[in-house]
Parts: sequence; structure tokens; C-alpha cells
Amino acid sequence: MLAAASVPVQSFTAVLFGLSGCLVDFGAQMRKRCSSDGQSLAPEDASLYSAPTPGALNALKGLRQQGIPCAWIEEYPASIAEQLAATLEGLARSTPAPNHRWPAPDACWQALMGLNVAQLDGCVLISGDPRLLMAGLNAGLWTVGLASCGPLCGLSPAQWEAMSDLQRERLRGRATLELYATGAHSVIDHLDELESCLADIALRRLKAEKP
Repeated sequence: MLAAASVPVQSFTAVLFGLSGCLVDFGAQMRKRCSSDGQSLAPEDASLYSAPTPGALNALKGLRQQGIPCAWIEEYPASIAEQLAATLEGLARSTPAPNHRWPAPDACWQALMGLNVAQLDGCVLISGDPRLLMAGLNAGLWTVGLASCGPLCGLSPAQWEAMSDLQRERLRGRATLELYATGAHSVIDHLDELESCLADIALRRLKAEKP
């Protein structure tokens, strides 16, 4: 029997990411600020939340080295989303804001069309937002949930680090259960763990499992 780590990840067709709370903006803090003060952020304010999450740049660089196309998806207007994505070094293609809010699947299909992907087979969506994961499921994609850096935990990096190990584990556990309840095929803490997660999904695909 093949070990998950020995399965080539190159078998994937494309990988889609959420932007806020996934690739950047640990804890989706920008969304939290918008909802708390009832005001929209100016595009220049978005740069305050553009720091890549743990493992984000390494994950994108690894996928590029393997020739796997990547894109990010976000509901914010383009002026704000592009500011958020400015630190990603152009490693993932941008996707215009969708016409319909998640969990409608069109945002995922739009992103794949932008990558010139001809098939859904082997396409994966990664996000910490349950609504976007449901959009991926509705689009027919494999889905990976992010427990610690998404909106379900909702903490800034400083807040997360200030917590005890037990507090973090409780938050992470609740978020993990909710993401699995959404229908996610796999759940990891953050993108530092993506390589082994994709290898596991690749093994499941070799066994003819479908999303």
C-alpha cells in the first residue's frame, strides 16, 4: 500500500485558495472590522491585513514548481482584494469578485476558467470560510478547510500566540468540527500542512474516490 507522502501531488489539475483568512489576513480580521463598524474599508487600509499566513508563500511556490496552476477567490471589490494580495508575489492568479455570493459555485468555475482549466477532475479549493468551502463542494471540487487561520477562530496572529496551548486547541477543535460539518474533505490548521494533505487526497483519488 502506498504511503500518502509518496503519492505525487502533480496529479492535481488546479488549486484554488480563499484570500482573506487563507493566503493572507490571519483570522480574517479585515472582515471582522468591516462588520463591527459597519463601514467599508478603503483600498489602502487593506494593506494592513496583507501579511501572508503561515506557509502560504511556500505552498504557492511549491505548486508553481510542480506546474499546478493556482488562483485566489475573494468577495471584496477588486480594489481591496488586490491590496490584500499584494504580498503574494504574483504566485496565484486573481479572480474577479463573483456575481453571486457564496455558496453559489460560480466563483470557483470563474477562477478555473481564468486558469484555462478544461476539467473539474483533480481541482481543489482551500479556505477557512465555510461558505466558500460549500461553494467549492457545489462546484464539484475537492475541499480543504483551514481551522486556525480562518474566520471561525477569528483571531489576529498576536491574539492567537497570546493564548495558552489549551485555549488554542479548544478553538481549533471547534473550528475543525464545523469545517467537517460543512462537508470539507480534509481539515488542516494552516498552509504549512498543505503538502501532506494534498498527498493524502491524491491517494484517495488513486483509490477512485470522488469529491
